[in-house]
Amino acid sequence: MWFLKDSTKLTMPTPEEALEGRAQAIPTLERHRVTGKALKPPFPEGTESVLFAMGCFWGAERLFWTQPGVHVTAVGYAGGHTPNPTYEETCTGRTGHTEAVLVVHDPARISFATLLKIFWEGHDPTQGSRQGNDVGTQYRSAIYTTTAAQEHMALESRDAYAKALGRHRQGAITTEIARDRTFYYAEAAHQQYLAANPMGYCGLGGTGVACPMPAADRDGTESPAAE
Repeated sequence: MWFLKDSTKLTMPTPEEALEGRAQAIPTLERHRVTGKALKPPFPEGTESVLFAMGCFWGAERLFWTQPGVHVTAVGYAGGHTPNPTYEETCTGRTGHTEAVLVVHDPARISFATLLKIFWEGHDPTQGSRQGNDVGTQYRSAIYTTTAAQEHMALESRDAYAKALGRHRQGAITTEIARDRTFYYAEAAHQQYLAANPMGYCGLGGTGVACPMPAADRDGTESPAAE
């Protein structure tokens, strides 16, 4: 969204180097601009949450909110050290956070495996601290899971996609996969940005390589992804 700013950092800060942040959450929207649903919990019983980071969160959020079975989405910051950071602070590279999308979905309507396929194919997970023209640690690829089952499937899908990328002579996957990272909601102006600004910037771009679907998502049995 902002190209090659002088303040862009390519090295993750240590907790000691990170900006101080603040104790209070920054103001944001209460409800989704498109669906009108609450952006913050409690979410409906039976839904599950996950955080996806795949570059600029404006386009990434739209990619998920348009999927049937996704209850609600929101953008924010995760994976770093600074509590309740602002957008400007995150863009300095001194918070350690990446731009993330909270995806709350109904597993009965859209599987986690399907969300993973959308994630892998929707960006280039081999670029490290960048995504296209957007450069900096805040644009790094990441999946922050909330359950052990999600983490297992995320790792399995990463390995399957790595093989697919390798067959097409693509680079190694740099996506960070971790559990239970704190999500800090971004400012109101960034929530569902492309709904409010239809001609706004979207830097999403995949590798063109299809991600194999795990057999569990095809026939209900748990087994490695098809290659």
